[in-house]
Amino acid sequence: MIDRLNGTFAVLVSLLLLVHANPARGQDVIVFASIDDGIAWLKKENFWGEEKRGEQLEVPNVILTGINPRWREASQKLTVPEKKEIFYRLMLPLVLHANNMVLERRAKLLRARQAHANGDSIAAADLAELRNGVVLMRVMDAEAAADLSPADENFDTILDEMLIKVDIIPAGLALGQAAYESGYGTSRFAIEGNALFGQWTFGGKGLAPEQQRQQLGDYRIATFDWPFDSVRGYFINLMSHPAYADFRKLRAETRAAGKPLDCLTLANGLTSYSERGQEYVDTLKGIIRVNHLQVADDAVFRDEPMRFAIGVKDEAAAIELQGKIEAMRKSGELARIIQRMQLD
Repeated sequence: MIDRLNGTFAVLVSLLLLVHANPARGQDVIVFASIDDGIAWLKKENFWGEEKRGEQLEVPNVILTGINPRWREASQKLTVPEKKEIFYRLMLPLVLHANNMVLERRAKLLRARQAHANGDSIAAADLAELRNGVVLMRVMDAEAAADLSPADENFDTILDEMLIKVDIIPAGLALGQAAYESGYGTSRFAIEGNALFGQWTFGGKGLAPEQQRQQLGDYRIATFDWPFDSVRGYFINLMSHPAYADFRKLRAETRAAGKPLDCLTLANGLTSYSERGQEYVDTLKGIIRVNHLQVADDAVFRDEPMRFAIGVKDEAAAIELQGKIEAMRKSGELARIIQRMQLD
């Protein structure tokens, strides 16, 4: 990949190149040279302002590839509603894509459970994915997972536990937490590390808070190559970490009762997300209500190919990127980037 130069995100450049690498899928990129460009695009896509009540929100399939370093300063010149609209509208496709990935994996688990109940064999690919999944979801350790087989007497129990963990997160909830934790994408952690959910990490990696509490150890805020990695990490965190067992229990009970998995209901399961406990949940629910984020829970992608969006410094920077696109296409680096993105 191209190195960081003068604070420019190399990964943003790489992702811009990515979208030109596979024209067969109809992928394209939208380059914003300014905040005004972004607003104009949102309006052109009919994706600006409050949606009509009673109508399902249809979302452009456009994935934001990075938070422009100028966003913090530029957002101060916007009205509060404008700043919120830009943040929520560009965040929502990331969350929808993550939920779609979760639903695909959940469908495989349901298929495996049905096959096992019927005495049928489970597809080798599904079994291999299950073995990886139980480790990621902290159901089994890697050594035990390597030998996981439908012949195991606890196989159904493992599938049931996986189905409790591998389930969607209401989009309104994710949007509310991202806004809360990142200051609408203006925090230092968001700008410097695409960190949208305030996830902690240890071991010397990540960004250290300016006022780190030494009694809690050498904790950092986890950083990510691009915003979707932060969303993916947030999903894995809520689906797997022991601290969020109450959230998963509430979600499973809601689903079992045939009720919709809505953001306000499931927010009640997140008292462990912050040291503020119930106060955190109350504030989060206030953000959801004030900004009408419930409408995002049932949002769907429009029937269109995936596109990508990126903000660059100015028009000259956009032109410069085009030359880098061609060089990376010829070198084969584009194909390698696609494999590393893990978007499916």
